[in-house]
Amino acid sequence: MKYDAIVIGSGQGGNPLAYRLADLGWSVALIEKKDLGGTCINVGCTPTKTMVHRAQVAYYARNAARWGVNASNVSADLAKIVAQKDEVVLSFRGSQQKQVDKRPNLRLYRRHARFVAPHQLEVGDERLESEKIFIDVGGRPSFPAIPGLDNLACLTNETIMQITTVPEHLLILGGGYIGLEFGQMFRRFGSRVIILHTGKQIVSREDPEIAAELQKALEAEGVQFVLNARTTRAETKNGQITLSFESSAGSSKVSGSHFLVATGRNPNTDDLGLEKAGVETDKSGYIKVNGRLETNVPGVWALGDCKGGPAFTHLAYNDFQIIYGNLIEGKNLSIENRLVPSCVFTDPQLGGVGMTEKEARAKGHKLKIGRCPMTHVARAIERGETAGLMKLVVDASNDRILGASILASEGGELVQILGTLMLANQPYTLLKGAIYIHPTLAEGVFFLMNDVKPVD
Repeated sequence: MKYDAIVIGSGQGGNPLAYRLADLGWSVALIEKKDLGGTCINVGCTPTKTMVHRAQVAYYARNAARWGVNASNVSADLAKIVAQKDEVVLSFRGSQQKQVDKRPNLRLYRRHARFVAPHQLEVGDERLESEKIFIDVGGRPSFPAIPGLDNLACLTNETIMQITTVPEHLLILGGGYIGLEFGQMFRRFGSRVIILHTGKQIVSREDPEIAAELQKALEAEGVQFVLNARTTRAETKNGQITLSFESSAGSSKVSGSHFLVATGRNPNTDDLGLEKAGVETDKSGYIKVNGRLETNVPGVWALGDCKGGPAFTHLAYNDFQIIYGNLIEGKNLSIENRLVPSCVFTDPQLGGVGMTEKEARAKGHKLKIGRCPMTHVARAIERGETAGLMKLVVDASNDRILGASILASEGGELVQILGTLMLANQPYTLLKGAIYIHPTLAEGVFFLMNDVKPVD
């Protein structure tokens, strides 16, 4: 069967691309071996942020006395929370199915796809071909090479959202986005939580004072951290999972009832038959692309997590925008130097955009830096949520913002204000003279701008 376009994977880049091409009248094959919506809808953003919200409600209820409100006998009904999460996921997945159903020239194949030639795919017992093929197959959790790990019932970001009883004691390997979000979530549900991390700081990309402030906030809720920890063995003893590790303090062990591995992800490219197509990958299996997201094989593109780089839904959607803009609208868009905002959905949230200070210094920029602790922001004080810090990194030569980090109760929302200014290529001083609604968290940007000063 020949199509005008074939899209492999129904993630947040592949789906809109398939829909828009079908709307042009193209015959389109959309291949999805699992659930419509890819990682984001099924095991990523949608379910995790639904559960993060419920954990925040549990935290408010359990700590209501802090705000002068009386509450008692607070507990998390995890089975009910999981059911609510599943309901949201199914509604989003159903919306994707409706988008497919209303396009008669879009055919959905619920099978695994494998290349047999540069422009031919084997899907079940059918052979599909197209001059334009788009690969959006996402990724999956990866597991470190730790002796004994293969013999354990390890949880991943996917399976931990299926358990319906709150773990007594959750061990987490990895202090990145996934480890921190689930660590705080289950601490708020009622678990004891220990996070082991190989680095000297959590969220290793961030500047040290930002990471330290986030760790301080999580520790205040009872999350425990072991940093610079190299796990040497994992085993089950007496119904408990035990991790042996080496750290600066020497050899030690921790035991818990449940174990979450959050040490990274691998691309779903190893069983696509890419060698038959001649599509090149790097040593980790990520598909190599140029600035226009084209592979080395003409007429084959890759988008989303399988091409490497930050694994963000909004980045995958922008991949679609770039491919569609170039292919259909005659634009010349590129992934080079695009501005990618991000957020760790802990509480406080860590919103970021552009370069950190250490990245800007590594590139040789002369800098101005501004900082504003959330203890200086009236709205944060009124809410009793003053944990966090705003930080601005400015190019001293032209007053353009190089990057920003906002650790605050709505840091993901707030940082996009600064991202917009960066997109407009305007100096930070434009916001220095702006009028801010009082009292809002965004008002902290005013104090942040006023603190900007040259640094060595």
